[in-house]
Amino acid sequence: MSSRPILDAGPGLNFLALHKERLLFSAVGPLSAPACVEEEILRKAQADSRFEAADRVWRKLPEHLMSVLPDDPTLELERAVERISSLPLDERYQRRRDLGETMVVAHAAVAADRGVRMIVLIDDQWGRRLAAAEQGRLERLRSHGRPVGRIDLISTTTVLERAAGSVHLPDRASLRALYQRLRTLDDGLLPLQTTGLLDLPAWNRR
Repeated sequence: MSSRPILDAGPGLNFLALHKERLLFSAVGPLSAPACVEEEILRKAQADSRFEAADRVWRKLPEHLMSVLPDDPTLELERAVERISSLPLDERYQRRRDLGETMVVAHAAVAADRGVRMIVLIDDQWGRRLAAAEQGRLERLRSHGRPVGRIDLISTTTVLERAAGSVHLPDRASLRALYQRLRTLDDGLLPLQTTGLLDLPAWNRR
């Protein structure tokens, strides 16, 4: 059993600000996001002109493509947040720094504990370390016979790899142009030549 991938604010802002939501959904399918990630996307879009378009695009996304996960306290979510952050949910929610990554991983962990296979789309390295720690915990539970699911990590590079050769990213030139624009929004993205994206077999099929 699997559920919608859970989106972090970084990739969401980047793709939506560039009006590349169709590429995003074609690559990963319908998505979900914690309520705090929605708040972060809208807040940053209103505060930084580079992301201005993300606000308009987000508000037009239909439910069948983007669902918002409530961050209301439940026993399972409270346990996950406290395990991941060493803080109670209400206290962690007051500390906005890295909150989105924490809640993305917490929501994924709650579902995985129920046996669901989850995917999280995070670029932030700290957030990816949180997810990796939960991957290890689930693996240990699975090795002891617990019927838990799993958490798989994907990134902006994964999205672009899946879109390579499609109508949204037909050739290397379009990849270079898009990646350059993405890096103006997110200086944490690695240089294109280090990602392996230029060497994908998809380019040779055209």
